[in-house]
Amino acid sequence: MPRHHELLSIRPLPLPPWSWPRGLRWLPHALVVLAAVAVAATGADLPARLLAVGHAACWPVALRRPVPAWWLSTAFFVVIAVAHPPTPANEVWTWTVQAGVVLLLALRVRPTSAAGAAGIGAAAGVVLKLAGGTVGSWNLVLFGLTLFAVAVLIGGVARGRREDRARLAAQIAATAQERAVRTVLEERARIARELHDVVAHHMSLISIQADAAPYRVPDPPPELAAEFASIRANALEGLAELRHLLGLLRADAPGASTAATAPQPSLAELDALLAHVRAAGLAVAARVEGDRRPLPPGVELSAYRIVQEALSNTLRHAPGAPAEVELLYAPTALRLRVTNGPAVQAAVAAPGGGHGLTGMRERAAMLEGDVATGPLPDGGWEVTAVLPVRAAPRVSPGPAPTTDKDSPA
Repeated sequence: MPRHHELLSIRPLPLPPWSWPRGLRWLPHALVVLAAVAVAATGADLPARLLAVGHAACWPVALRRPVPAWWLSTAFFVVIAVAHPPTPANEVWTWTVQAGVVLLLALRVRPTSAAGAAGIGAAAGVVLKLAGGTVGSWNLVLFGLTLFAVAVLIGGVARGRREDRARLAAQIAATAQERAVRTVLEERARIARELHDVVAHHMSLISIQADAAPYRVPDPPPELAAEFASIRANALEGLAELRHLLGLLRADAPGASTAATAPQPSLAELDALLAHVRAAGLAVAARVEGDRRPLPPGVELSAYRIVQEALSNTLRHAPGAPAEVELLYAPTALRLRVTNGPAVQAAVAAPGGGHGLTGMRERAAMLEGDVATGPLPDGGWEVTAVLPVRAAPRVSPGPAPTTDKDSPA
């Protein structure tokens, strides 16, 4: 049984906001007021009625401050039994109010603390009965003690269920956050695998140009030849490290294949992509504005994948709806927009989806671009992306390679 100072220092567990529906928020207070009025009407005199109303007021107090309300209710319980003997109807009400406060206390504090509070109340009732206090017959005392035990049991079970629900909600939130992080990492790994061919192509060109550069000028200085040799060696080393990293990224499971993938697509294959989705039953139109020109491979690959994913989402979530693809070649960026109308048929849930929008955002973020998605007023869907296009560094042309005819004798 906890000591008095332990009961005074208890920090109650807050009741969740969903304990009472909005329309029933004041129902406990209203019931307490009605019960207090009914008990006051049966009181023998005005002091008895006032004490009954004050004792009944401990219930609404216990809804917010259960520990002080329990102490206050216990004080009323003792005062009513000693200083102002109640009628038989008020005796039942006194035990009922005390049990109700114990129930509200058990909903907010630890079961051991609630059991200790009920034990103190039960001991007070028994002592008052033995000392000649007006707490009713022994049958009423046993009835009150039974109410205390039931209140502690119900309150402990309800509090335990509430804590279990809170832990479950926290676990669900943590799992959802972990799943979101894992999805982002999976998309980044997939994007890295696709960009391997692009980066490896540039590294190979650096190696070849560094190997051929000394032969483009007659009698290159030894320092220049050594510098180009160092550049070629660093390029080959970087290419080897890149291939090793690619092997790790592609080994998704023990024994998974690490064979080279096919060349990554670009906007040059956009017409073939549109033909494929048309064959799948999607009516899609394409419109290109601006000066169509080759873009950096990373931009072309990201733009192709974003359009591909947007059209796949249209087929999956809006079957029968028409779609439109717009490409705008701006001087410093590529702007694309994919829209579709409302679904004509009911969409069929397909397993394995749910990462498309994340992949779009990751591809755009990799290029320091932006992707926006959202519904249209007519019930369709829109995907817009802005992919910055950095100007390629200018390389001043070197002297033309010399031939044997131009070489001095």
